[in-house]
Amino acid sequence: MKKIIVAIDSFKGCLTSTEANQAASEGILAKMPEAKVVQVPVSDGGEGWLGAFKAAMGGSIVEVNVKDPLMRPIVAQYLIQGDTAVIEIAKASGLTLLKPEERNPMVATSYGTGQLIVDAVRRGCKHIIVGLGGSATSDCGIGMLRAIIDSFAKGKSWDDVRELDNVRFTIATDVTNPLCGENGAAFVFAPQKGATPEMVEALDARAKRFAEASAKHLGRDCQNAPGAGAAGGLGYAFLQYMNAECRSGIDLLLDTIHFDDLLQDADLVITGEGSADRQTLMGKLPFGILQRARKQNVPVMLIAGRIADEQFLLDAGFSHVACINPPGIPLEIAMQPATANENIRRAVSFSARNSRILRNSL
Repeated sequence: MKKIIVAIDSFKGCLTSTEANQAASEGILAKMPEAKVVQVPVSDGGEGWLGAFKAAMGGSIVEVNVKDPLMRPIVAQYLIQGDTAVIEIAKASGLTLLKPEERNPMVATSYGTGQLIVDAVRRGCKHIIVGLGGSATSDCGIGMLRAIIDSFAKGKSWDDVRELDNVRFTIATDVTNPLCGENGAAFVFAPQKGATPEMVEALDARAKRFAEASAKHLGRDCQNAPGAGAAGGLGYAFLQYMNAECRSGIDLLLDTIHFDDLLQDADLVITGEGSADRQTLMGKLPFGILQRARKQNVPVMLIAGRIADEQFLLDAGFSHVACINPPGIPLEIAMQPATANENIRRAVSFSARNSRILRNSL
């Protein structure tokens, strides 16, 4: 009996990781009914982070009344297991909470993320794991810090906050950018959040001023630390003000679910994402899975809705690369969940039986 692990990232705006995994599993079992299929919901810190950890470690989902990026009231969720909380910042401060015409990183705030942290601390959490991805903000975490000060120091200053002294923070991101400069949060990420070139310049200048003031006040400077530029500078706020540990999102999740143990008797791993190209090899989720699997000589099949640089991906170690969509399909059709489900099933069903990619080929 063949053991196949399915660990596919979400197809953003289309399918969750769980939904994509289920479609792939159905495709495998249609041709290989005797196979043992292990589904692993995954995320690198963005969309699906909360669900992936819920599947991995159990716990309870907590709902909190918070502010969205434009300070409108919403209900956001996070996970508690024992004294550990898992927060997906996109639940409170995400780009998907805004309509395209509402996107403006000059005003969008991370205040709601701070409210989630406050709630977790008040419930006794001592370790807070934060997935940094999908933010609508470029405020360097100032909004988050303000929410914490408002709750724990009655609006005075960060120096008056004592409730976080015994709380450990781990931030998860595969972004290594610094806070400022041409590779920083504003220049690299703000345009996709609605920033004009003029806004980008203003946001970067604002970040530099905040970092300089913070360094002078705290006696250390984390603006160039890897991950400082993640989530519009939220990474910087966690590193500078909360002494957070920065981890690769996919590595943190794979360690939590003991992925290396799952691989020991596996014959194949199927992973994927919405669009795959050479940037997939720059720390994205499928590459993190590939690195783990190659150490145990388990072949990895990569599927995606769009494939570019196929030979580049094969040369990197993927045993098989498959585009789920037939040539010429309109994007609006391909993005429909029912269509994507069927195309994943069909692509995986064909590949599982017709390519010699299993560790011990059929």
